[in-house]
Amino acid sequence: MARSPVHCMSFSVLVLPLALAVAYLLAAFPSPPAPITVHQSLASLPQTSRSWTIYPEDFYPGGAYAELPYGKVRYWLMGPEKGRKIVLIHGLSIPAIIWKDVAPALASNKYRVLVYGASFLRRTLETSYSSPAADLYGRGYSDAPQTTYDPTLYTTQLALLMQHIRWDKAIVCGVSMGGGIAAAFTSQFPQLVDENVVLIASAGIMDSGDISRTAKFMSSPLVQTLASSGPVRHYLQRLANSSSSSVTAAMEGAESSNNDSDPPDAATNAPHSASVQAALEIVRLQSAHLPGYNAALSSSLRDGPIRGQHHAFTSKGFEDRRVLLIHGTKDATVHPRYAEGIMDLLPEKTRRKSKVVYVDGAGHDLTLTEPERVGGAMWEWFEGRG
Repeated sequence: MARSPVHCMSFSVLVLPLALAVAYLLAAFPSPPAPITVHQSLASLPQTSRSWTIYPEDFYPGGAYAELPYGKVRYWLMGPEKGRKIVLIHGLSIPAIIWKDVAPALASNKYRVLVYGASFLRRTLETSYSSPAADLYGRGYSDAPQTTYDPTLYTTQLALLMQHIRWDKAIVCGVSMGGGIAAAFTSQFPQLVDENVVLIASAGIMDSGDISRTAKFMSSPLVQTLASSGPVRHYLQRLANSSSSSVTAAMEGAESSNNDSDPPDAATNAPHSASVQAALEIVRLQSAHLPGYNAALSSSLRDGPIRGQHHAFTSKGFEDRRVLLIHGTKDATVHPRYAEGIMDLLPEKTRRKSKVVYVDGAGHDLTLTEPERVGGAMWEWFEGRG
């Protein structure tokens, strides 16, 4: 049955405005992108905070800030300016304090060291290199952009930082997730990497099954939204504040045990125990007081270079390099089997010039607990004796 002109007119009056409105919305030019929200770092905490005692801004000498597109980055340069350059990259949660013994040893041996993070200096080894230190985005004294913490965020951070300090090439050394960053960086910016790459307790090719269900649950967007709410943050802050006194006592007890009357093993292990306690306390304080810290960790766990970097290790960036892998035999975070897994991925010519060193009995934080053995392995490798 044919529709009357009146029906057609009514239909047009009802449908045509809606169709035009939909077409306008689909074709409308978007608004300008909003600036990225950047959360503040440990520098924003009051001077009464325990963080200033454990991990002050001048934790290393030669500290400065670089203004990069995603916020300020704190870094330190140590060692002679003419020394061989090396970059130390920390891992997922602990900032540059994780290099507190390794970085100064390199600097005292005439390396020019770049650290982004923080750590104490101690003189050991003896020859000629230069290294800087800095904190990754979202940790320590570097700002926390509200964005996805994927491999490219971290690699461009390092590339821009090297440009800022006018370095054209350096040895790259990463621990834990820092190893995954080092791999991605070598793959993406091979022209900025020296012949040597050092990977300590390196992530990068972890299976999702090796990440605990608790970590997966806690890193979910829903849980992170709840965790960033006022009541939860207030609870975390109270918890961190209440634990500070017991942690301080434990640290002081470990340090005071390092005296002449102690057995040799106790005197040797006490400073390392205090280092681990200090690092864990910084993690607690960041989690409780820095609004961008937990989100940075969660995104790094889900989107970062902990997993999926197989292509980086097989890339042209790793061709004709010398790769030193150092791994603790008791590492319960990144299983020791991943060291051999990374070795198997390297190009054949590189594999013939590379080496895996296992530190017997060491766990995941071996740069804090076994700095002499880690530093010794690095030193021998750089000098061609490894």
